[in-house]
Amino acid sequence: MSGENVPGGDGTGSEDDLPLSPSESFAHNSAMRVSGGARGDSSMRTQRALASIVLGFELIVVFLIGMTVFGLGILTPPELGIWGGVGLCAIIVAALGLMRFGRVGIVLGWIVHALVLASGIVLPMALVVGVIFTALWIYCMVKGAQIDRTRIAWEESHRDSP
Repeated sequence: MSGENVPGGDGTGSEDDLPLSPSESFAHNSAMRVSGGARGDSSMRTQRALASIVLGFELIVVFLIGMTVFGLGILTPPELGIWGGVGLCAIIVAALGLMRFGRVGIVLGWIVHALVLASGIVLPMALVVGVIFTALWIYCMVKGAQIDRTRIAWEESHRDSP
């Protein structure tokens, strides 16, 4: 499985790299492909990959929140719960699709989290879900940026050495 060591993410792992199992390599490469991290602006590869993972899981939960609002009949007409959930899901899908293009997907992700937190007005338990996902989002943004900075410094230090 040479070439699947991924600190730099470019498939040119060296013996200093941590070898990944086939399933880990598959998961990493899939996340990098979905987020567009394998090409373009390499300064945000990990951050975009983590963002796409959080938004992907949140997509499912947001749809279920919309179905819950519909099922409980909280809004009049009840279909507003479904339309609200589908609308927020559409924004998440747009954020996932735009994650490949600079910071647009990240900004939409922040908007999604603000809207999920605001949905706590309609369904108080959605506020709990919103807080959990927002905390996860913030952690992934901070840690992803830190990993990207470390990776770039590592690549530059190994590029300069013979």
